[in-house]
Amino acid sequence: PIDRKGEIHLPEVGSIKVTGMSLMEASSAISARLGTAFRDIGRLSVRVKESKLVVAVGGQVKQPGTVELPGDANVQVAITAAGGIAAGAQLDGTKIIRGSKIILFNYKKFLDTGDATILPQLEPLDVVFVPTSPLTGNVQIDFDAQTLARAGDGADEAKAISVFGEVINPAKFSYKPESTVVDMLMRAGGVTRYASVEQIRIIADGKPVLFNLQEYLDSGNAKKLPPLKPGATIFVPIQEEQIRKGKHTVYVMGEVAKPGAFALQAGATFVDILANSGGPTRYADIRQIRILKGDGKVVMFDMNAFTEGKGGTIPDVIAGDAILVPEKVENIEPSWLKIPSSRVVQVIGAVYKPGRYEWSDDMSLFDLIAQAGGPNEQGDLSAIRILKSKDDVFKPQIFNLAEFIKNGGSAQSVPKIRAGNIIIMPELPKDPTDNKSMWLAQSPARSIYIMGAVNSGGRYAFSAEMGFLDILTAADGPSKTADLRHIRISNRGGKLSEVHSFDFELYMETGDETLLPRVRNGDVIYVPDREQDWTEQSVENTVRVIGAVAKPGRYKFTDRMSILDLLAEAGGPNEAALQDRIIVVNIGKEAKASYFDLISFSRTADYSKLPVVRTGDTVYVPDQSQSHWNRFMTGVRDTSQIVALVAAIAAL
Repeated sequence: PIDRKGEIHLPEVGSIKVTGMSLMEASSAISARLGTAFRDIGRLSVRVKESKLVVAVGGQVKQPGTVELPGDANVQVAITAAGGIAAGAQLDGTKIIRGSKIILFNYKKFLDTGDATILPQLEPLDVVFVPTSPLTGNVQIDFDAQTLARAGDGADEAKAISVFGEVINPAKFSYKPESTVVDMLMRAGGVTRYASVEQIRIIADGKPVLFNLQEYLDSGNAKKLPPLKPGATIFVPIQEEQIRKGKHTVYVMGEVAKPGAFALQAGATFVDILANSGGPTRYADIRQIRILKGDGKVVMFDMNAFTEGKGGTIPDVIAGDAILVPEKVENIEPSWLKIPSSRVVQVIGAVYKPGRYEWSDDMSLFDLIAQAGGPNEQGDLSAIRILKSKDDVFKPQIFNLAEFIKNGGSAQSVPKIRAGNIIIMPELPKDPTDNKSMWLAQSPARSIYIMGAVNSGGRYAFSAEMGFLDILTAADGPSKTADLRHIRISNRGGKLSEVHSFDFELYMETGDETLLPRVRNGDVIYVPDREQDWTEQSVENTVRVIGAVAKPGRYKFTDRMSILDLLAEAGGPNEAALQDRIIVVNIGKEAKASYFDLISFSRTADYSKLPVVRTGDTVYVPDQSQSHWNRFMTGVRDTSQIVALVAAIAAL
């Protein structure tokens, strides 16, 4: 074998250089050298057993080094024997070093075309060198195909095409005479969604040229492609940096996903343009879409009504028009001037968000109340007032929403609301004990009056679902001194007022619901006080208790009471009382007197010994002395009673 130095090695004589010799020349050289060590070399023969190429492969290959190849091998075989191309290789700058001679060739072009004539013929001892791309820098790292593709393949700075701006992979790419601007943009990964494709700039030889990619794609005319020269620069600007305009442009503004200028193609409609802009956003008011025509006219379009089949036609759009999709007016809009009065309904009163609301005839009263946040804690749903205007005259309509919610009803019974109406949610009065001026907010026709011996008398809101117990409870119940057996109810709803008496204690004892009086709006409930001045009480309904008691006076009496109840009401006999000589004067057709021994009763508890007492009677508790006689005589004013008492005392 011939080594890398072109020498062969023989025993006894050493190395012999045979490179560059013919077979005959090599035979002579070998014979001469062997003749120095051997006597007889007459039988020596030299022949070529196997022809091989010994070349070296270096650079960006996976296994650089010397390889032995068949005699007819080419550069591709040599690179394959070295493990193949490594990542980061510059294939268009591959070279063969043959002594002091360097042969350049484009290995990438060979791989693209398969043209074997591109590859130079190998000779023994050639060096095949695959350079590294200058874009990989001077640090050894591993690259994948995607990373290298993004970095570009423009090794020659003077001829490389620079592509930057709104492209996916800005980089420098090698120049090829057959490449176009579109090819370079594709090698850069294409343009981004923000690219201004109508304003692409190409700079070559220091002169900028504008290229409209959109126009080229729409027409397909190759003449619109500008020529591409080595070292050119392609810049794709961002869309917002340029004002897009033209004779085929339609503008979409307002609450759409992608507002901007759009090229109007033949046959494109309003819906096509709106869809290309991404459609209305969630904040868009599609009832008030406006088309601003080039001649200054404004065309209104209700897209909501159109999509619901309620009429209307899609407006025509031509180049130069502008489509404005306005923003919805929020409920908290600080300026009311944005909505004309002819399109609003006003909501005032006890709602959470009173104000002006834009109105559509397909809305209802329930929609409006819900839009206003619903009634607050003081809202009175039983008397909603709707003010409707006709010829500048407002007429009220009352609607009981509470009853409608509870019992239901026909949809026709719900008042129809129209733009320009005023809705008033009345407010229930606050606690009248806190602020009686709030009574002005409650209509007297919807109130019940309760007064007398109650804890919180006043005027209370009343509805058909409420009753006597509800009103008494609202007034915090009767006071401690209330006379519950003689409650009076004045019915004022009829032509003439009527006063009825009601025994509440009897109802509490029996639980008979039929005893409860029926009350209506406007009625008056009066609860009398048991401790009122005795002169104000009727003689026929009272019993006099006089003499040596703690609180002499007149007391109301019923058939269920006894003399013990009367004495207890009067505070009981005092220390000077003759408790075994209590006198009871009965006033009937004939006055008569009897006495009662309280001391004896306390020992026996014999109720049969209790004297009978009726209304109009007098109970006298004498004193141990006569010092109270004048006071007693002063308290007894009826002549018949005086005679009876004198007779009774004389008999005793």
